[in-house]
Amino acid sequence: MRRRPLLVLVIVFLTIVGGSVYALTRSTPSRSEPAAGAEETARTYLTAWEESDLATMNRLVSGAPADFIERHRTFSQDLGIESLTITPGRISFRGGQAAEMPFDGVREVEGLGEWPFSSTLKLAVKDGRWKVLWSPETLHPALKDGGRLRISEISGEEASLVTRSGEPFPHDNGAEAYLQALGAELEGRTSEGGYALEAVTPAGDVKQLLVDEPEKGEEIRTTFSRSVQAAAARALDGVEGPAAIVAVESGTGEVLAIADRLGGQNAFRGLYPPGSTFKVVTAEALLSAGLTPDSQVACPATYSPPEGRPFRNAGDYAAPGPVTLTEAFAVSCNTAFVEQTVQLLADGGLVRAAELFGFNQSLKVPAVNCQIKAHATNDELASDAIGQHSVLASPLCMALVAAAVESGTWHQPLMMERAAEEGDAVELPRDVAEGLRVMMRAVVTDGTASEIPLPEGTAGKTGTAEAGGGREHAWFIGYRESVAFAVLVENGGGGAQSALPVAARFLRAL
Repeated sequence: MRRRPLLVLVIVFLTIVGGSVYALTRSTPSRSEPAAGAEETARTYLTAWEESDLATMNRLVSGAPADFIERHRTFSQDLGIESLTITPGRISFRGGQAAEMPFDGVREVEGLGEWPFSSTLKLAVKDGRWKVLWSPETLHPALKDGGRLRISEISGEEASLVTRSGEPFPHDNGAEAYLQALGAELEGRTSEGGYALEAVTPAGDVKQLLVDEPEKGEEIRTTFSRSVQAAAARALDGVEGPAAIVAVESGTGEVLAIADRLGGQNAFRGLYPPGSTFKVVTAEALLSAGLTPDSQVACPATYSPPEGRPFRNAGDYAAPGPVTLTEAFAVSCNTAFVEQTVQLLADGGLVRAAELFGFNQSLKVPAVNCQIKAHATNDELASDAIGQHSVLASPLCMALVAAAVESGTWHQPLMMERAAEEGDAVELPRDVAEGLRVMMRAVVTDGTASEIPLPEGTAGKTGTAEAGGGREHAWFIGYRESVAFAVLVENGGGGAQSALPVAARFLRAL
């Protein structure tokens, strides 16, 4: 019985302590309560954002700016946002009154596709409730400190010129001025443009976040051959002074290459006396007048037309007796061609022959007309016969002359595809064309072009043209395997000495 008061005392003590502990537990918030409140607010806000429920978002923001709803609408409209998907991260606390929830978002941007981003939702307890602390970078981190986002248009690519095989032109090719002129005709032919979503920092730096690339520019094929163009350009390397090579396809007139170091696009626009290369035209007129490649002609050192001045051969060359027309052509005998021209072509036959080869008519590329005039005296006719006096030609014209011999048809030149027109092709008499081919082969095998070995199957004609008191212009024209060409070395001297080596380098490189 003595122990009862002690037992009562213990019971009272435990009751007091237990009550105190209960009271203490009831007065301290559970650690799960603030976490639940913050996370619920954050998730509610992000869900509302996904659903474009801007009013709910606005209510959950502490001190939301007056234009909060309008700012979100403008953001979506200006950037073309079609949808938004958000994946919340794990919430973390900064004491009991602040929290952060990182999240990943994917916006679907009209015309640009998916635009992923990451940001952080900041929260704090305000007036006993968890609220979102909103700032512009909540929309996107690029908006921090006054940054901005924008959609920029990317211009389409301009059409570009490529070779006939679709390859780009070789560098330092000598045809740049011509390609630039052709390219000017393509102005306005651009591909469909693209768009870019860009972030602009307060300092003005721009970073592309999402890009819809413009369509690739149209590639316009020209008639140029990359390999022939490269060969022509490299053949002029090391040539002192202005020079040019023009190459065309014999059967079509398509320009295969232009390597122009004359300046001023003079391979097409320059007019030069062609000298003895014009004897190809004169030979056509003589063959059409009744001569044959085997006709016997005289080749004296000098010859004076009736009532005319004396004409001489280079180096006062004279054949010991009669030679065939082919032999006279091969050694470039001026006197033989002057005499036969004066005797057989006084009725204008030389002009008619030249016009078969495109002289005195407009070319359908950016080029000048090559010229020959009707003669008034025998001296004028004689000078025209050997490519002097009124005869003026560009390298393009003389390449077309060589092409007509090989194919049997003179063709208007082409640099880009176009519809055929009347007069684009002029046929030479078949037997005449064959005779010219025989004569041009003889130049390479036995004549003035035989000193430098040329690839098998090459035919051509050298030319040395007086140049108004300066040093002579050096020419060589020819063809091989459907590639016809003209080489001009301005004030280069003898054709065999200056132009022929260039042609040899060109042909070997093909």
